[in-house]
Amino acid sequence: MTELATLTVNPTIDVAFEVDRVLPTHKIRGRDERHDPGGGGINVARVFSRLGGAARCFYLAGGATGSTLDSLVDREGIDRVRIAIAGETRIAMAVREKDSGLQYRLVADGPQISAAEWQECLDHLAGTDFEYLVASGSLTHGLPDDFYDRVADMVVKRGKRMVLDSSGRGLAGGMAGGKVFLVKPSLGELRSLVGERLESEAEITEAARSLVADGACENMAVTLGEDGALLVAGNTVLRLPAVTVPALSAVGSGDSFVGAMVFRLARGHAIEDAFRFGIAAGAAAVLTPGTDLARADDIHRLFKEACQT
Repeated sequence: MTELATLTVNPTIDVAFEVDRVLPTHKIRGRDERHDPGGGGINVARVFSRLGGAARCFYLAGGATGSTLDSLVDREGIDRVRIAIAGETRIAMAVREKDSGLQYRLVADGPQISAAEWQECLDHLAGTDFEYLVASGSLTHGLPDDFYDRVADMVVKRGKRMVLDSSGRGLAGGMAGGKVFLVKPSLGELRSLVGERLESEAEITEAARSLVADGACENMAVTLGEDGALLVAGNTVLRLPAVTVPALSAVGSGDSFVGAMVFRLARGHAIEDAFRFGIAAGAAAVLTPGTDLARADDIHRLFKEACQT
């Protein structure tokens, strides 16, 4: 049986390179170009697999770019199920400007998904055995607001656990039925969800606690960027600082957090331990350039260091 299934309804081909300086209208030459399979669920599966777990990723992809995405996922050695769509899979770019050290990220909306296409996706998931399912990423055009709730309903009926990492209508709709085991919003996503500014730590904690107490989800891990993360698990609240590392790229930090946290959960560890492991993975992702993700050796090293402090 597969430990982890991941779902990516709006994947990307991630392209990253470095330039000396970003200027309008000029042809700017890049270097150190790399191409990676992207999108939340695919990234989670990549990290989970790097840690030694068995993952299968499901994604909707189409066109010539969809075929390219297949080859990039195959390069990672991850078991995959592609649900074919008529639209073209999008391309995302991360450009690092050497002069300033700033990173520019350009991401397209994504294709239109038909009802027949997203229903086929649900059918594929229904026929797969897993312990955890991670649904990660935004909802693209054509998907209903309650799409992730439909996925959660299927997961819960089979006695399995679902993890949700989305934004906007995907996050709100996915939590509407109260069936999700773990939700991982960023601070910005939590603010949008509750419609409040949440400027103090007390306000952030109370917002997360209220959602858990009201049954919107069983557990919530809020990532706070350089300020660390917050876990609300039942009556337990755990607030931990970030692991300080030299930053090369922020791409994939949240996905690395989720992949590592679920890996630890799937191996039977307590949720507080898995949360710490996720924080280490988020920091490990920052160490890697461009669109690369957290590496297993870095995750274990930073986790050990964090536990000793």
